This record gives sequence, C-alpha cells and structure tokens, in this order.
Amino acid sequence: MIEALLALLFGLLIGSFLNVCIYRWPRDLSVVRPRSHSPSCGKTIVWYDNVPVLSFLLLRGRCRYCKARIPLRYPIVELMTAALFFYFVYTLGPSVAALKMCVLAALLVGLIFSDLEERILPDEFTLGGMALGFIFALFVPVPDNIGQSLLFLMGADVSGRAASVAEAAFGAALPSFFLWLGGVLYFKFRHRDGLGFGDVKLIAMVGSFMGLRGALMTLILGSVSGSILGYGYIKATGQDAATYELPFGTFLGLAALLAAVAGKMVLGM
Repeated sequence: MIEALLALLFGLLIGSFLNVCIYRWPRDLSVVRPRSHSPSCGKTIVWYDNVPVLSFLLLRGRCRYCKARIPLRYPIVELMTAALFFYFVYTLGPSVAALKMCVLAALLVGLIFSDLEERILPDEFTLGGMALGFIFALFVPVPDNIGQSLLFLMGADVSGRAASVAEAAFGAALPSFFLWLGGVLYFKFRHRDGLGFGDVKLIAMVGSFMGLRGALMTLILGSVSGSILGYGYIKATGQDAATYELPFGTFLGLAALLAAVAGKMVLGM
C-alpha cells in the first residue's frame, strides 16, 4: 500500500507537468522555458501557488494577481493522473509492468485533454509514446500472441524479447493502418477530412503498449462512444454535424484508459 500511496503523490506531480505540456505543446512552446506563468497576466507563478490541487483550492480557482479563472482542467488532470498511478501500482505492485502502465496512462491523459481543448494530438505524446512502448516491450511482454503466430506462419519463429517487440509492432501497425485507410476512403467519398492523422498515431502508440487486442478494443470503444456521445452533443447544442470537429482523439484516449484498467479481465494483462 505504501508504494501505491507514493505513486499517487508522484502522479500528482506528473499531472502538474502534464498540464504544462497540454497547454504548451499544441502551441509549439517549450515546456522548459519560461517558468510557469499566468496566461492571462503573464506573472510568474511562485512555487507555493503551483502545488498540485491544493493551490487551486486555496486560490479558489483564480490567479493570485489578476483574478482570472484557472481552468478546472488543472486539478482534474492532476487527480486523474494520481488515481491511475495509484491503481496500477496497487494492482501490479512496484514493478516495471506498473511503471509501463503509469507511463501509458500519463500519455493518454495528456492526449485526452490536448485534443479536447485544441483539437491537436502532439507528436511528443504520440510518436514519443510509441517509442517508449517499443522500449518497454523489451522488458515487459506485450499481452498478445497474434504477431508471433503470424510470423510463425511466415516461417519466422521468434520468442522472448523479440516476440514481445513483434507484438508491439503488429499492435501499432495493423489498427493504425486500417484507421488511416478508413480516413482515406472517407475523404474519397465525402471530399472532406473526417479523420486527423494524429488519431492514427494515437492508435499506433496504444498498440505499441497493449498489442493488437488492446488497440482494437480502443478503436471499437472509441468509435462507438464517439459516434453516440458526439452525435448527441452536436444535436443538443445545435451544432452543424457537417462542419463540427469532433475530438475523436479524446474518445480514443478514454477508451484506451478503459482498456488499460480492464486489462486483466479483458486483455489478459
């Protein structure tokens, strides 16, 4: 339990950093310089106003200097990241597998809110995350055997770390290819973009961590929930369905988190 509580505290800090990334990366800004400052008045935020969750509550959700509202996204991201870190360390123990899932959770939280706010899925999260997924595949077996079976049918018998990396590669390549193909066909018949390439990279990143089954589950859940909830929101707010840009990456990210949390029951993780 002590390890899980430490993971919770660390998750709060990572969530605070994710908030910086969510704001800056879609705007092509550095997350290193300048120091954290108020977007409204430009004042540098002192350390005691930058404590995760607590500072937001003490400041009552407003900037100390200009009294502008601080987006509710800040404590939500911090609490969400902390809860996920706690869950994975509590269920998997202090292990490399838990570290892998915590990294995946942090990437997904960043992508969910980046797409929700700016309709952008930064490459730092997607492509950088996919690279991390392949690295983790060397140490934590990807919960799948489809790639290994396909390679065996083609005459290549792989095992151990090579098999795990193969599963990560198949998990990244196949679902993202079909999602990309669906976007191409949509454009061909509707003559307008219906899918951003960032969504394709997001699915590839998920597959590199969770294999083909995890990526397919994410794609199915994200597509169904995005269609139902997105259409409901469009109708409820009177938006034009033909022009409204649905944050599909947000739905995919939430679906991936659900797949990751339910991994033991659904994916055999």
